[in-house]
Amino acid sequence: MTILLGQRLRRDARQLVLWIVGTALLAAMGNIAVADAFGTEQARVGLLAAAIGNPVILLFRGLPSGADQDQVVIFLILPVLMFLAALMNTFLAVRHTRAEEEQGRAELVSATPASRTTPLMATIAHGLLADVVLAVLVSLAFIASGLGAGGSFLAGSAVGGVGVSFLGVGLVAGQIMRTSRGANALAVWTVTALFLICGFGNALGTPSDDLQRMESSWLTWLSPFGWAENTRAFDDDVWWLLLPLIGLGAVLAGAALALQSVRDLGEGFVASRRGREGAGRMLASPTGLVWRLTRGGILGWAVGGLLVGILATSLSGVIDEFTQDNQAMRDMIAQMTGGADTASATVAVFFAMLGVLAACCAVQIACHARQEEAHGTAEPVLSTPIARVRWLADYVAVAAIGIVLVVGAAVAGAAIGIAADGGDADLLGEATVMGAGQAAAAAVFLASTALVFVVAPRLTIPLAWTLVMLGLVFGLFGPLFGFPDWLVDLSPIAQAPTVSGGEVELRGLWWLLAVTAAGLGAALALMRRRELVATS
Repeated sequence: MTILLGQRLRRDARQLVLWIVGTALLAAMGNIAVADAFGTEQARVGLLAAAIGNPVILLFRGLPSGADQDQVVIFLILPVLMFLAALMNTFLAVRHTRAEEEQGRAELVSATPASRTTPLMATIAHGLLADVVLAVLVSLAFIASGLGAGGSFLAGSAVGGVGVSFLGVGLVAGQIMRTSRGANALAVWTVTALFLICGFGNALGTPSDDLQRMESSWLTWLSPFGWAENTRAFDDDVWWLLLPLIGLGAVLAGAALALQSVRDLGEGFVASRRGREGAGRMLASPTGLVWRLTRGGILGWAVGGLLVGILATSLSGVIDEFTQDNQAMRDMIAQMTGGADTASATVAVFFAMLGVLAACCAVQIACHARQEEAHGTAEPVLSTPIARVRWLADYVAVAAIGIVLVVGAAVAGAAIGIAADGGDADLLGEATVMGAGQAAAAAVFLASTALVFVVAPRLTIPLAWTLVMLGLVFGLFGPLFGFPDWLVDLSPIAQAPTVSGGEVELRGLWWLLAVTAAGLGAALALMRRRELVATS
């Protein structure tokens, strides 16, 4: 097992450094941002009152535990850190279990004297080491930013504990599903669902009389995120809630070992659907094949876009009402949107999230090309008269269609929200402009992923998703966390056109279009001479 563990550590060194160091840096920025944006107790009290009064904010933030600066830092930043830890662990687990079986490497290991469970045990040890390092670095990042040691170590341990829980989720998903794509999809949907369950549980909780603290509802206790948030670092400091997080990971890891012992190598517990006896007309072209392979993912992202659009317009009036007498909340929204009125600012915030969804859709499709290449299924397609440039262009074209569909679904959702809430019809025009702007921003991520795929294929998946995460942090949370303007402006999301005061602000539209054209042009030109790289 030691040899396999060392191999996994060497193979994942770059990816884990990006995940862990990036998460720790975000933790360090939290205290600096809160000190800059909410430096007075009055501002923090107003922020918590607005958050507790508006359930939507609690869906995506933590559990209010007081108005001290360290408590507000944990309220704002801990859910983001836990979400990143959960994704890091599920991807790690699937990469070294189901993906290894798909690519035939697990069979080679099975041919050695190593036992059948040795690779899985090595993966568990690998994930635990990563989570320990993550917990320590996040704790030290909090301390370095000026927070107390006791609460910092509890918050860091909570992030690591969530990672352990979702390491188990990823291990079980790798046993259940027959493909790595299916396992990753199951794991990510599980992470998202449990995150939202925690958010809904917080929103339905019981606030204190002074609106500075919220007691979770029973729904929160159904989610590991809820257990971690209820540790309440810098307030009650409930250390024992780390035990259920570690215990869940241990139970799920044991379940994964049990499932592996009763299934054949390469098989899963969810059977693949039987295909049609004859191929449809769409599969007569390579473009149709790409669409067929990726349409499920596009549908999922489009549903997310529809929900974002509905929330953006249906909740604008509610947020406007809650912020009328709350200057701190108005200041927070103004920081994130550049000073627009509350209704337009609400749409802008939600549509910035839409830009992330559209970018994720495009990156997932572009990364699919790399997966096909690594699995060896691209080679039969390219053995036909289809040129490599055409093959890559098909993925780019379908990804662009995906961006349009996600944004279009959001605009349709905005129209539904306006109709249901009786809102201002002018918001639909603003939502359309903002959606088009975020489509341009998402196209930059598509171009960068295509270029990385051609130039450094083995780095395609980790680097592409890292760029999306950085774009999210800098573009959406950068102004709130007090990042320098030049750093915020590096994110395409922050450069997307918007509407302020009824006027369209183009911002960096022409730069977005120029970077997209240059990136895609370079990727397609370089693809002519690029050899296939079949190993990941």
